[in-house]
Amino acid sequence: MRIGLLTEGGYPYVGGDSGLWCDRLVRGLGHHEFDVYAFSRSEAQEDAGWVPLPPQVTRVRTAPLWTTEDDGVVYGRRARRRFTEHYGELAAVLSAADPATTRAPAEADRFAHALYGLAELAHDEGGLDAALRSETAVRTLERACRAPRVLRAAREARVPDLLAVAAHLQHALRSLSLDWYEEDGLGAVDLCHAASGGTAALPGLLAGHFFDVPLLVTEYGVRLRTHYLTRPDAPPAVRSLLAAFHGRLAAETYRRAAFVTPGNTHARRWQERCGADRARIRTIHPGMDATPFAGAEESPERADPGTLVWTGRVEPAKDLVSLLHAFSGIHAEEPGARLRIIGGPAGPEGAAYLEHCRALAARLFPDGTEGGPHSTGTAPVSFEEIGGPEPADRAEAYASGAVIVLSSVVEGFPAGLVEAMLSARATVSTDVGAVVEVIGGTGLVVPPRDPRALAEACVSLLRDPERRARLGAAARARALELFTVEQNVAAFHALYLEIAARSPVHRVLLNDTGDPLPFAAPAEVHVPGDWSVPASRPPLRTAPAWATGAPERATDVLRPTTPVSATPLVPATEAAR
Repeated sequence: MRIGLLTEGGYPYVGGDSGLWCDRLVRGLGHHEFDVYAFSRSEAQEDAGWVPLPPQVTRVRTAPLWTTEDDGVVYGRRARRRFTEHYGELAAVLSAADPATTRAPAEADRFAHALYGLAELAHDEGGLDAALRSETAVRTLERACRAPRVLRAAREARVPDLLAVAAHLQHALRSLSLDWYEEDGLGAVDLCHAASGGTAALPGLLAGHFFDVPLLVTEYGVRLRTHYLTRPDAPPAVRSLLAAFHGRLAAETYRRAAFVTPGNTHARRWQERCGADRARIRTIHPGMDATPFAGAEESPERADPGTLVWTGRVEPAKDLVSLLHAFSGIHAEEPGARLRIIGGPAGPEGAAYLEHCRALAARLFPDGTEGGPHSTGTAPVSFEEIGGPEPADRAEAYASGAVIVLSSVVEGFPAGLVEAMLSARATVSTDVGAVVEVIGGTGLVVPPRDPRALAEACVSLLRDPERRARLGAAARARALELFTVEQNVAAFHALYLEIAARSPVHRVLLNDTGDPLPFAAPAEVHVPGDWSVPASRPPLRTAPAWATGAPERATDVLRPTTPVSATPLVPATEAAR
């Protein structure tokens, strides 16, 4: 098969979003061909270059989302009238009074009619950028916001708000003006696979509109949710109109997609709320490379029985403040315990938060806190970074601890938790995002922002080495069963074949003599049905029966038989400080 892989700010760029799993997918499906259509987000990303590409990547076409270019297209009277009609309909849908009508059939059809009308106009006239930046676009948007029965926030939009919305729509709809929608472009692929929703999925929608190419959408992080979280300071009118656009675009994407593949149940709930059909949702967990973490499972003696390890990017969402307050209680119960915080800051906000955490640790543990970037020793708390003498990599970091801790208040798919499971380590995690779905019954779960519960769970595991070993073994078995690269690649391969079996042949390739080219289409397109769904059978590896239930909720702690002079555990309300 020939796959059109659609990305935004990711593969094939170095360090791009979802770049790692896309690279593993492409390399794991060497018997397919991949055409990559990628949007870049910044000049720095383009300057960083691409990752090495395997031979099955036959074509790469890129387009920037961060520039403002004049396409030089001047519309005639008829084209201007078409633009005003379709853009006006789009603006009217976005400013509609009742947000609940976002997924109503009539409103969805109006949005689709406007979107594909603009795409056809761009295809016929050679571009759309100049029109989207024109005064006509702003005035059309203003008329829609001043019409009767519109959103109150839209009615109160001022000229700067309208200019901001028009500029955002111009960037979001830039893909409509590209020359990718030709017979030798996206019209030549058997399947479009969007690595995320939003802008990345737009070329797939247009390929389906122009050439009936089926679309598969994978979302390991829901773009609509990301949009809501990244514009908290925008004026109400801007937030309202852009939320309406992204919400309706998500609904149209889910409506047109042959299948939608979230990475976890947390993302699946968002997709269902935005209109995705449950019958077309298939959860495919991200795949992790288990090889680097095998050494920890094979050498359990490397773990310090009194050490807790936290790894990740340092930022406020990780709630290291609650972790430090919890560790003050742990250290009071177990004076020999140590906490290793391993990871670098995520941007300027993360750097400021890291300094705040170091200052808090110095106040909580005045006898000694190691704050150097690569320091180790006997201090109760140390702040370190990957790449130093200790630890050299993430696998070594997990191997050094008896218990791995996750204290986040916001989390999507906890990849670090899966790495800890592959390292056969017992875990204590907060109940956020997809944490419960990932660990199953192989770890302890506590409420977020609750230092007392976090401390009690950690102490219970530090005092019970047999339980730690049992949970660690079950965690590794579960991770090998559900979260490996091989499982991820096999699931997508089966889904590719199922989509091909359900989709008609949308193109007939001819040879030099004008006859149909043999084997131009995959054989699966001639065998309709659900034959590609794997039959139910026992898994090759299973976790112990006691580890397949819900995660344990640890509340009791084994108290020492002799009194210990210690400060009381910090109450949960301290987590907010």
